[in-house]
Amino acid sequence: MILEQIYTDNAYRNFNYLIACPQTGEALAIDPLESQLCLAVAKDKGWDITQILNTHEHRDHTGGNDAMIAATGARLLAHRGAKERIANIEVGLKAGDEVKVGRTVSLEALDTPGHTMSHVCLLSHTDPPALICGDTLFNAGAGNCHGGGHPEVLFETFAAQLSLLPDATLVYPGHDYVVNNLKFTLDREPDNQKARDVAAEVEQQDPHEPLVTTIGLEKEINAFFRLHSPTVVAKLREAFPYLADEPSAKDLFLALRELRNSW
Repeated sequence: MILEQIYTDNAYRNFNYLIACPQTGEALAIDPLESQLCLAVAKDKGWDITQILNTHEHRDHTGGNDAMIAATGARLLAHRGAKERIANIEVGLKAGDEVKVGRTVSLEALDTPGHTMSHVCLLSHTDPPALICGDTLFNAGAGNCHGGGHPEVLFETFAAQLSLLPDATLVYPGHDYVVNNLKFTLDREPDNQKARDVAAEVEQQDPHEPLVTTIGLEKEINAFFRLHSPTVVAKLREAFPYLADEPSAKDLFLALRELRNSW
């Protein structure tokens, strides 16, 4: 499997992705908002884009569909629940479905609601695995729930799916928000030296060559995975005095998400 992460230089700080089969040159375009940029990369690599996948229905992820389909004739894949919100879906995906690219690439569709209720991530069972996670999980952060999602559902996605992935799993999100996300982690957990070290590393990074985190690293630097940290719990109790003496992981996650909404 060949994975090309494409930073778009737009106001949304989007990442678009191409996943190609090295044997056939067939490629899958993921959330190709900047369709011309994706097409140029594919042409330069000698790849033929035959499929498009939208992780979810927001326009900063679907806005390039029409131009990409017009240029390539590619078929469009998305969550099966998004058919009323994304035009021209040919394949509706559910949890466990296989997305094949060429002869050698197989990706598992994960049903990952929370940011929206019709969100899919793609997981490769390669060595190491890779997770293309749209706006569910960011480097050092979590998606918001303003555009049709729900924070309680997002917590369940984190707790029951993302946290159980192998620590070596590479994380490929839909946007470059890592600098601000690490600032939030350090605001919530100022004694997190690992987050401080990574923040110094990425502060001046070129987003065209970004740090690719892993699930294992996320568990060290992402506040939304740090619900066991005494510092995180203590500081949340300062902000939310009504929290129980022994708050649940869900209550802590929801408090973090509320703080991040206005941070």
